[in-house]
Amino acid sequence: MKPAFVAGATGYVGRALVGRLAADGAAVVAHVRPDSRVAEDTLEAFRRAGARIDRTPWEEEAMRATLAATDPERVFVLLGTTRKRMARARRLGVQAGYAEVDEALPLLLIGAAISAGVAPTLVYLSSLGADPDSRNAYLRARGVVERACAASPLPWLVVRPSFITGPDRVESRPAERLGALAIDGVLAVLRRLGWSGPAWRYGSLDAEAVARALDRLSRDVPPTGMVVEGRELREAARA
Repeated sequence: MKPAFVAGATGYVGRALVGRLAADGAAVVAHVRPDSRVAEDTLEAFRRAGARIDRTPWEEEAMRATLAATDPERVFVLLGTTRKRMARARRLGVQAGYAEVDEALPLLLIGAAISAGVAPTLVYLSSLGADPDSRNAYLRARGVVERACAASPLPWLVVRPSFITGPDRVESRPAERLGALAIDGVLAVLRRLGWSGPAWRYGSLDAEAVARALDRLSRDVPPTGMVVEGRELREAARA
């Protein structure tokens, strides 16, 4: 059985996806960057689930060799930073913004997968509103990576959720959580008024729901690739 390679395994969605894939009996390689400050209990949870932890550095030649040796069926690209992490990096004199993390690392991984001589399905967790020409740095980075997926010779899946949040999120992101609650409240009112379209598109999802969608949708990707958002995403995310 070919494994699934999960880049961004220690993130909110990454942890849920590793657990889901392993519980379903899939072989899973959970990539954790070598300098990650991830808690040991997260790594232990991966080990208990049966996932193999990989700590290949973010260098294209090293990642190419890892992917060639692993020969994954699916490569999940779940990478991204936050404002809090960016601020911490700046205090240390390190550039680690959207361009360096949300854009550069996925592009490196996609390039390594293409040149490794294997043929996995690329599964990219993007965002609603992603656009390579956006003035918003976050959405621009996501749009650039989407474009790279579409230009690759590999089968690819781009998933565009709106807010991804929930009470089980370890990392404190109060502004995002409050924003999701406010939007979900407005959408609930609209649904009661018979206007369900915005809820399908803009309603929040938690990590488990997104992990379900990524797993289900990535099992049958057309050779030409596909972008999933809105109703199709939410239906795939249902338990």
